[in-house]
Amino acid sequence: MTRYRPDSSWWRTRRRSTDGSANDTVVAGSPLRLFRLGPAGSKLADALEATGDAPDGSQQLVNRFVDAGAIHPIPDQAIDLAAVTVVIPARNERHVDLQMLVSSVSSAAKVIVVDDGSPLELAPIDGALVVRREHSGGPAAARNTGAALADTDFVLFIDADTCWNDDAVVLFAHFTDSRVAAVAPRVRSIDGPSLLERYETAESPLDLGPEAARVRPNSRVSYVPAAALAVRRSTFEQLGGFDESFRYGEDVDFVWRAVAAGHVVRYEPLAEVQHRPRGSFEAWIRQRVGYGSAAASLAARHRGAVTPLKINRWSAGAWALTGWGRPDAGVLVATSSWALLLRKLGDAPDRRGIALRLAGRGNLHAGRLVASAVTRAWLPIAIVLALFFPRARRALAVALTVPSAVHWISTKPNVDLSRYVLLKALDDASYCTGVWRGLVKSRASGRWGAITPRFD
Repeated sequence: MTRYRPDSSWWRTRRRSTDGSANDTVVAGSPLRLFRLGPAGSKLADALEATGDAPDGSQQLVNRFVDAGAIHPIPDQAIDLAAVTVVIPARNERHVDLQMLVSSVSSAAKVIVVDDGSPLELAPIDGALVVRREHSGGPAAARNTGAALADTDFVLFIDADTCWNDDAVVLFAHFTDSRVAAVAPRVRSIDGPSLLERYETAESPLDLGPEAARVRPNSRVSYVPAAALAVRRSTFEQLGGFDESFRYGEDVDFVWRAVAAGHVVRYEPLAEVQHRPRGSFEAWIRQRVGYGSAAASLAARHRGAVTPLKINRWSAGAWALTGWGRPDAGVLVATSSWALLLRKLGDAPDRRGIALRLAGRGNLHAGRLVASAVTRAWLPIAIVLALFFPRARRALAVALTVPSAVHWISTKPNVDLSRYVLLKALDDASYCTGVWRGLVKSRASGRWGAITPRFD
């Protein structure tokens, strides 16, 4: 029997009918959804909260919860690597690092290292088939080359700078659901003594956090990286593998194509691997610029999936007024959003409390999203406005410092606050540089979605 764990967004209010039966409301998922529960649904919620077990006859509602991201299956009955082909793309990697990684996945049916046109050809590696591409085609091409040689049901892609953990094999348990096409573990940055290594433990773009998720665009976990990604080989082949025209963002594109085709992609943080951060600030900046450069192509390919800011109009108005020096008007607009939610909830139990919670959380979350959009997509525009308008100057200063300071307080990284804020600003500016570089280079229609907000 599959067990489940409620998402951190799970919030339940309880009400008893005149006959004593339960009539509850659950707010959960990504994006948040409201579920009205009858007696059977309340019994299921009790079981999920207490043990994670689902009573007989409740599968239909369980599926609705899972599809909404309100609950997540707990993986068990994991297969071992003997049913898996491991593909490792490599270019200019140290032999000792590759050998260590290959040894850590030696129980796999086959381990394939793809030398993606390294100037100095890779030496043989014990326990692996080394395949060489004479000309570098990028990570997508290297992974496709290796996957074409697989004959197992599953393929595990893992980058050469990633360290495999045997416990991460639990992610393959999700493939007992025939709808699941891909599963990714949590990718944590390896801690170290340097400033960059210490910063990356809190701000790695590959670390998507401790919360399990169903992956899809415009949700809390909208993509997963291919630094470590397990796929069902049949589905991978049906989708044509990774698109080799992408130098960056090929993993995001693959995940979104899988989701668009009706498959399920999951993020499972109970499985963890580690990733080595870049060895220098120059390489680190190039990485961030590269990530940002994919935004325009992804926006053109997946209309509506790439946006720096997805926000409802009430929250947008509230933060725009606050940023322009009218917090009183901003509060009034935010209060109006509470009143609208109250009307939509109708006769739901504790509708005032639900509306207050949703409006409060929604507006605070929207504030973080606005700040992120300013620093990661709209920074050139924000700088120009700041040159002429003092209020825009103050708003930019807040966007660059306050969210970083709040995150520093909550995560307590081993970096002092001032350097953390500066590094985060450089991080975002590098990504933003890539976004605008991609916009200039691309001629595809739809590319402007990379900097265009979406309003609900």
